[in-house]
Amino acid sequence: MFSESDRVNHTELGGLTSTTTHSGGGVESCLLDGTPPPCMVVIVGASGDLTARKIIPALYNLYRNNGLPKPFFAVGCARTDLTTEIFRDRMKEALKRADLFEPDRWEEFASLLYYHPIEYDDQASFESLAVRLSELDQEFGTGGNKLFYLAIPPSLYPSTARMLGRAGLSAEGGKDGNWARIVVEKPFGRDLETAIDLDRTLHRYFEEKQIFRIDHYLAKETVQNILMFRFANAIFEPIWNRRYIESVHIMAAETLGVEHRSGYYEQAGVLRDMFQNHMMQLLSLTAMDPPSVFEADRVRDEKVRVYRTLRPFETDNLWDYLVLGQYDAGTIGGKKVPAYRQEGGVNFDSLIPTFASMKVFLDNWRWQGVPFYLTSGKRLARKLTEITIQFKEVPHSLFRSTLGEHITANKLTLGIYPDERITLTFQTKNPGARVCLRSVTMDFHYQDNDAGPVLDAYEKVLLDCMLGDQMLFWRQDGLERCWSFLTPILEECETCGGRSTMLLPYAAGSWGPDAVRKLQNDV
Repeated sequence: MFSESDRVNHTELGGLTSTTTHSGGGVESCLLDGTPPPCMVVIVGASGDLTARKIIPALYNLYRNNGLPKPFFAVGCARTDLTTEIFRDRMKEALKRADLFEPDRWEEFASLLYYHPIEYDDQASFESLAVRLSELDQEFGTGGNKLFYLAIPPSLYPSTARMLGRAGLSAEGGKDGNWARIVVEKPFGRDLETAIDLDRTLHRYFEEKQIFRIDHYLAKETVQNILMFRFANAIFEPIWNRRYIESVHIMAAETLGVEHRSGYYEQAGVLRDMFQNHMMQLLSLTAMDPPSVFEADRVRDEKVRVYRTLRPFETDNLWDYLVLGQYDAGTIGGKKVPAYRQEGGVNFDSLIPTFASMKVFLDNWRWQGVPFYLTSGKRLARKLTEITIQFKEVPHSLFRSTLGEHITANKLTLGIYPDERITLTFQTKNPGARVCLRSVTMDFHYQDNDAGPVLDAYEKVLLDCMLGDQMLFWRQDGLERCWSFLTPILEECETCGGRSTMLLPYAAGSWGPDAVRKLQNDV
């Protein structure tokens, strides 16, 4: 029986019934986790694409859902010489392009936006910014609390952190006990050495508790749900190990090419762009042991323990565990698309991989011998991010002599994008007098089962930054463990003489090179 405070929805899904129980105050009560304290948000690099596409729309949606602190204001700053009025007009157009603009809500939100031009390597311009922020702080009454969002190329992170520190903008604990935080986007270095160098610079002016290293994948609802699904359901956690699981497949596929990011991608490639961050985070959430309590550092402790157990690749047989590819011309959605080497800004003889699939092992008690297949690539058949848990076959088939057919093993899929879902495949008897089995799928879809607003990934990220919650953010020791695993692979791939022959072509619109099937043993 359910208590009177519970709300129960029953939804028919493919002949099966999904039941959703909500305890407490309903969907809306779960949208926000507390109100942030008064603060200002300073967007460094505010004239760029990230600000217009992600940051300002996220702040606007938080404003519409009463998620912004009161009082609050935001200051955009960049090299571009703009006035506050022009900056507001540009952000208004950005909201219109995102189909978010509401005339009656815009005016109040716009009054919270300001602009101040800076030079990233000029201390005087940051001192001028400090004066302007102090003036606005006194006007609004935000208590000196500052959140600096670095929406700039990673090459500018060190100098910007240095300028913020020298201008006194990283200082905390004044007479009002104010805080200051800095937000950096991936990539966090190019390898282990550069990641450590970046960390040294950041820590020269900011403490670890002040540094928020963003991986927006972690703020997606279904990614957050991985831990809830595993550790809040007694039927799954006992079988979440090597005794019952045959393999784990983590896929992040894109249909887009490099688009306008060719300059960055020619320096990064798929391993730096996707594996060092997104793929490793999905791996850790899937494989980690339960934390003692659900708090930021305890969760991140368990993630680091996963990274410590990654079995290093043997470089002399690297290609037994790794497939690299680069997309050729092909067709996606009925439209012809060019090869990677034909994209604007790409070298005509580029050896940068746009696809990678690797087989990794975790040397620990829970996962010994279970292969984890991590796959990501551009210009693939469909945009798809999902985690598939392939369970082992039943130890003894009672029905083999009767059925004369193979019994498909159970499979659990956690869909992250574009369809946020959980599906479980299992066997049932087919109706009729004859003994026949059929595979059926039980589906749970977020949008079908939970009505109400949902926070976008960047909205969740910004809200957590203002609240000071580092649960969804990288910690430096985790970063270094991942780079320690990947750096030898990168060094071998980028220097070995056989790289040109091991970089396999695949047609745009396919699922990658044929060698992937061999790597995954046709599972």
